[in-house]
Amino acid sequence: MTATTAAGVRPPFATVLVANRGEIALRIVRACRELGIRSVAVYTDIDASSPHVRAADVAISLGPSAERGYLDAARLIDAARAADADAVHPGYGFLSERPEFARLCTDAGLTFVGPSAETLAGLGEKLAARRAARAVGVAIVPGTLEAAPVSPEQMAGIIEIADRIGWPLLVKAAAGGGGRGMRRVDSKAELPGALATAAAEAEGAFGDGSVYLERLVEGARHVEVQLLGDAAGNVVALGERDCSVQRRHQKLVEEAPAPGLSTDVRRTLFDSAVKVAGAVGLQNAATAEFLVEPSGASWFLEVNARLQVEHGVTELVTGLDLVHEQLRLAAGEPLSQRVRDAGERAAEPDRHAIEVRISAEDPGRGFAPTPGLLTRWVSPAGPGVRVDAGVEEGTRVGADYDPLLAKLLVVAPDRPTALSRLSRALGEFDVGGLQTTIPFHRWLAKHEAFARGGVTLDFVATEWQPSDDRERARQQALRMAARAAMQAPDGGAPSILSPGTDGRSPPEPSGDRWGSAGRQDGVARWPTR
Repeated sequence: MTATTAAGVRPPFATVLVANRGEIALRIVRACRELGIRSVAVYTDIDASSPHVRAADVAISLGPSAERGYLDAARLIDAARAADADAVHPGYGFLSERPEFARLCTDAGLTFVGPSAETLAGLGEKLAARRAARAVGVAIVPGTLEAAPVSPEQMAGIIEIADRIGWPLLVKAAAGGGGRGMRRVDSKAELPGALATAAAEAEGAFGDGSVYLERLVEGARHVEVQLLGDAAGNVVALGERDCSVQRRHQKLVEEAPAPGLSTDVRRTLFDSAVKVAGAVGLQNAATAEFLVEPSGASWFLEVNARLQVEHGVTELVTGLDLVHEQLRLAAGEPLSQRVRDAGERAAEPDRHAIEVRISAEDPGRGFAPTPGLLTRWVSPAGPGVRVDAGVEEGTRVGADYDPLLAKLLVVAPDRPTALSRLSRALGEFDVGGLQTTIPFHRWLAKHEAFARGGVTLDFVATEWQPSDDRERARQQALRMAARAAMQAPDGGAPSILSPGTDGRSPPEPSGDRWGSAGRQDGVARWPTR
């Protein structure tokens, strides 16, 4: 007898192994449960008590190795077989864009929930994607189409090529993402060192040291287009996301739609993205990334042939569940009517969503990682608020994996309301035990330039000056700690405070309740160890 969901719908698969960890693993496990699919989690020893492990129907250990665990393709295949899985969902990161892993899954009789190995080879490798885009007439950022040589003997030739591309430029890894293997180069004297260091970093991160050159387009925005494709060759663009708030080429904030883009510019981006995806036969989910100049001119960058970290903002704007759609497409179903309808509406969205990444990083120290024990974790709620978290109070955050803890998403009928909702939700977030990026996001949500919309890729580098804000917040934290320690004469509740005259100075005790300034001292603090 075939299993069905509570609504009587046949699930696309019986059992899916989730080859990932943290918030994305939990996200996929929840989607599986909603579709009536048995879910299988995997974990290394450090993740043995993680939420995604407890949420799944079955959990299988990958052993003690934090270094290899989720990258051990053979062990993941063995786990899938042991659990009698018929599909594997890779999430994002780790092996999600490795053609060889997709091929191993297929060879083992498992469905890989993502683009095929051939598509991953054609889109996941940036140079191949650039060639594919050029072949279908989509403008690419000026640069090389083949890997750049890094040996001293060939340096004269690559410097000549760099001169033709123009300075400044970027040395970029041909594989992977997340800003790894990327270096800015302002002059020919810097190029040999940048090539060597970028290649070494790419080799260590992705197992592929290939790098290439690309012009640095200054004053541009980073805009990406969400795509879904089916086995019949149909591809739909579901809207765009602005991901321009970045530090060191890593995203901090994403929103949909991109502020200030005209309907015509959106449609041009969608058309370019669909052309590139169609050229390599995209089946399942992918994202085409572009640089957009103030004039509206756009340049194709690359394709991430997987589910993106920021997929949730597209879900909130379209009303779709992209993981549900991924699973159905992987099972061979055609693009649903709801997906096609969302594609028709995409150029004229009627709501706005924003996502901020809550990471174990110190924005006051260059976003340095801050591993430690989460002694407090209280996330916001209320209308239009969604939190995708992979942690909870008591979670020990290590240094072995990406420091992303959670994603806070908000949605509203328009961008001003979404910004107000974001600010409110950030004010409700309460994290203790380690430093997070929450203070940066609170600053950003109230920044005048961000509120206007359309900030460019250099925004964080030029605007974020944490020293004064951090010191003020540190003083507030000290005052708050002192106040919390004050006890009534009978050993009862702490003394209660009311606002100071300037909204920032220490308020004086009065009455029998907390005033707004005392509350703000609490929520605006930088968490301390």
